[in-house]
Amino acid sequence: MNDFVVPPALDRGDRVAVVAPGSNRATEYPHVYELGLKRLREVFDLEPVEFPTATKDTDYLYDHSEERARDVMDAFADPEISGVVTVIGGFEQVRILKHLDPEVLRENPTRFYGISDNTNLACYLWNLGVVSFYGGTVMTDLAMQGSMHDYTVEYLETAFFAEDLDAFGEIRPADEFTDEDLDWADPDNLDRHRETEPSPGRTWRGGDRAVSGRTWGGCVSTLDMQLRTDRYLPPAEDLDGRILLLETSEELPSAMDVRQFLIGMGERGLLERFAGVLVGRAKARSLFEDPGPEGRADYREDQRETIADVLAEYNPDAPVVFDAEFGHTAPIAPIPVGGHVELDPTDETVTVGG
Repeated sequence: MNDFVVPPALDRGDRVAVVAPGSNRATEYPHVYELGLKRLREVFDLEPVEFPTATKDTDYLYDHSEERARDVMDAFADPEISGVVTVIGGFEQVRILKHLDPEVLRENPTRFYGISDNTNLACYLWNLGVVSFYGGTVMTDLAMQGSMHDYTVEYLETAFFAEDLDAFGEIRPADEFTDEDLDWADPDNLDRHRETEPSPGRTWRGGDRAVSGRTWGGCVSTLDMQLRTDRYLPPAEDLDGRILLLETSEELPSAMDVRQFLIGMGERGLLERFAGVLVGRAKARSLFEDPGPEGRADYREDQRETIADVLAEYNPDAPVVFDAEFGHTAPIAPIPVGGHVELDPTDETVTVGG
């Protein structure tokens, strides 16, 4: 796959579809969902259009995979819709892929925004040569409690409104970050800001030569399901020279879980094909588990060491960049899936291009 298209940019005032192709928490926490829609209107001057799945609960959506697929296709095909924004992620979005008509998506390229389980759709679009954006989910990135991070707003504006990917330029390291969760069940938390801590910067391992290529990948748990399903992976040779995107979720997988996933990729002959690897900062706590500052730092370091160790075995020349600003921590920069990224260990820069 060499021919990729970046869907047309949005303009302020445009209509964007809001869909739930994975799970949905909007019916459980409507105040969080409505805040995300409000931010689309007030921060970005976009008009959210709620498609049917956006207000259906998770149990209904699980039983109606074809309706989730129909919403995605209808949103892409609607000439009045300029972008498609997901409500949240999930755990079994792979089940909707068999209901998609690839021609509808290929013939109507539209900017798509989502993280986590939306890796399924991002990879499906990748196979069609359509660039999507790993970021911009309603109930996480947009409905950030207190206020959105300026960093997130800056890069989301680029993902929404820039005509081409060169407008991203260097994805700068953020000065601070958070992986704290505030309980959505308490509406008062919408006025609180999450606890932040100074960012220690990015960690570079592996090869020392600059590499560039189109990105492929996303959330580790979703990629693991893609590998198990083995119905929607691109041909192995299509991954030659690409930049692998990896990030872990609020499930807080162990270092051994990540190691086994990567060894599986290595033994399939996939890891050796990538020119480099860009790893999102690991989330290290949840509402149900928080090992404290030292424990969180140890968890992230274990993840780094594990990924670096496996890559050193299967692809030692590939530069590996850790703690990039995408995934389940905040702030985020929505990385284009299928767009060009350059990793330069010499000056330690991550740059998005066309």
